Amino acid sequence: MRIGLLTEGGYPYVSGDAGLWCDRLVRGLGRHEFDIYALSRTERQEDQGWIQLPPQVGRVRTAPLWTAHSDGVVYGRRARRRFAEAYGELAAVVCAGPEAAGAEVFTEVPGDPADSVGAEADRFANALYGLAELARDEGGLAGALRSENAVRALEHACRAPGALRTARTARVPDLLTVAAHIERALRPLSLDWYEDDALGSADLCHAAAGGTAALPGLLARHFLGVPLLVTEYGVQLRAHYLAAATLEEAPAVRALLAAFHGRLATEVYRAAALITPGNAHARRWQERCGADRAKLRTVHPGMEAARFADVGEAVRGSRCADPGTLVWVGRVEPAKDLISLLHAFAEIRSAEPKTRLRIVGTPAEGPDGATYLAHCKALAAQLFPDEAEGAHAVGDNPVSFEEIGGPEIPSLAEAYACGALIVLSSVVEGFPVSLVEAMLCGRATVSTDVGAVVEVIGGTGLVVPPRNPRALAEACVALLRDPERRERLGAAARARALELFTVEQNITAFHGIYLEIVSHSPVRRVIVDDEGEPLPFGVPAEAHAPARWTAPHLMTAGRPRWAEGAPVRATAPSPVPLPLPVPVSVGEGA
Repeated sequence: MRIGLLTEGGYPYVSGDAGLWCDRLVRGLGRHEFDIYALSRTERQEDQGWIQLPPQVGRVRTAPLWTAHSDGVVYGRRARRRFAEAYGELAAVVCAGPEAAGAEVFTEVPGDPADSVGAEADRFANALYGLAELARDEGGLAGALRSENAVRALEHACRAPGALRTARTARVPDLLTVAAHIERALRPLSLDWYEDDALGSADLCHAAAGGTAALPGLLARHFLGVPLLVTEYGVQLRAHYLAAATLEEAPAVRALLAAFHGRLATEVYRAAALITPGNAHARRWQERCGADRAKLRTVHPGMEAARFADVGEAVRGSRCADPGTLVWVGRVEPAKDLISLLHAFAEIRSAEPKTRLRIVGTPAEGPDGATYLAHCKALAAQLFPDEAEGAHAVGDNPVSFEEIGGPEIPSLAEAYACGALIVLSSVVEGFPVSLVEAMLCGRATVSTDVGAVVEVIGGTGLVVPPRNPRALAEACVALLRDPERRERLGAAARARALELFTVEQNITAFHGIYLEIVSHSPVRRVIVDDEGEPLPFGVPAEAHAPARWTAPHLMTAGRPRWAEGAPVRATAPSPVPLPLPVPVSVGEGA
């Protein structure tokens, strides 16, 4: 089958999010064809180029999110009226939406609250698809979204009765900021990807994230009937909330953007045929945002176990490492809470004076990461002055800050191999990749109870509350003093990781999900070769299964419903064209 893989700021670019798991997925499903539709976030990302793509990638189409290209179209009176109606409706729904996840929905619709929420979701969807249809018919949407009319529509919605209390305080600069953000998020509406020879040629669309990345999939479903699969290893709405908390924006801006992204997430979840969260933590977020529980299929990220095999299969496991060394591996940023880890290590040193702590990682991008790393180094120097074993020995700090690639730690596996106990001290975490890597290395772990940590670790490690240095220190001391327990936990952790978190299980799960989606979707076209003859097996056999058809009557006068639309050319012609028997499908209730 042919899959349209939708990404934002990641695959196939060298840098970005979700690139690694997308590449493993594409390479692991060699019998399928992939078309990549990628949205880039920065000019630098585009300049860095793509990774080497496997042969099953047929084509790659890209579009920038970091800049807007106006097509020069000036709307006439009818087009301006269409835009005002659609954008005004979208603004009204956003301004009447919840201020945050789980907040009360302000609505004038009487009756069941669930019906009111559904009515608001329908209004947002109608407005969104109305803008998409305007862009398809007339063009010029990028300029219209940045126009004075858009700002006036937002202002009118903020001043309307029943609007958010916070939205009523929005001033003109706030409205300009909100309008610019919405314009950037809706740039995929203006793309030329929604034709039969583009996304229309795919058997399904697979969005590697929610939010803006899934917008092309929404429109492919709306215009062309292509089913949509949405995968979220990090929930986009949660990421927006976390990012907004660090920005110095006005309360009205934060409230309106939160409402917009909440409405968009709800529509993505409503339209998706299936949703694959990466863990139970993400699944709870999706359910809270309106995802149907029947659509959810948890698929854990797949880790490459082979690179950690030498360390994980070493004789006697963690006893081969330095029994007095703790290791932390990750990206240095405030969410990892290294400050609490350093204070916990001070208590560990008072109980076990010969213990050492190795912090392995690089600072997060931007000035904040470097500043936080410098602060951690200063605190470590203050808490642990250089120590020497004798009067003639050189002093040494028990805390070291290191990076992978140096002579002492040439690889990631070596970072986990240099210690007997791995520590995770985060206060915010999605899927803890470093924890799974430590498990694959057969190391005992002490982690904080955040994100999907408990789901990942199961009963194979110790878990303590976040921001609690004393609890973290007590758990570490308990394992440092019990090598046999460390070895048992490390062996159990490796067995659990090999069972649940490998690339193979991830690829197998998605292969089954692809077949499930296609089997529940009607055949939308006929695949033909260069001579115009039907191509044998051009459409997956699962697509002919008479199950859950979207239309009650599949047969039309003289031509089956599945044959409607222009024929789609195959990517490679068949050497011996053979006529494809016409399948006869029976709808439900026939």
